[in-house]
Amino acid sequence: MWTQRYQDWVKEQVHFEQPAQEYTLLDYQHEVEHMGDRIRRLDQAIAEAVKLAPPRMQEVMQSLQALRGIAQISAVTIVAELGKISRFDRARQLMGYSGAVSSEHSSGKRMQRGQITKTAMLICADRDGGGVGISTPAGDRPRLRKRQEGLSEEVKEIAWKRNTGYISATAT
Repeated sequence: MWTQRYQDWVKEQVHFEQPAQEYTLLDYQHEVEHMGDRIRRLDQAIAEAVKLAPPRMQEVMQSLQALRGIAQISAVTIVAELGKISRFDRARQLMGYSGAVSSEHSSGKRMQRGQITKTAMLICADRDGGGVGISTPAGDRPRLRKRQEGLSEEVKEIAWKRNTGYISATAT
């Protein structure tokens, strides 16, 4: 989604001599505004649906948001896709179910495991910051700290360990 600053810049600075090009630009601008409004409406609808969810499900979604890169939309998506997360006895089972497993290069008896495959990676696309590739330490993010407000110390500790990489992804 375009930032408001960028939208203002386009409106003020980008113009074409040919009317057809100018009309096309205006159409693009209107479409960006329309899609932005649509995203806001859908975000609001999801927020309302979360309020109506069972308390235990709300707790799981709130706890997931303690993780760096996981905001409300990502947490809702994870819960919707996985269902009852407690059905997985170990993190390894959850990772296998999700497809987030390491790549493998094997030939005959030789087998070498590598990074998590690109198709298996969770894309941290929350629009309120804290996604993949951010170099700020996890505890320094105001939005992340705000999402952690009201969570138990146990949940915060687990999230801190995961966010800083102090425990492995196969730990339970």
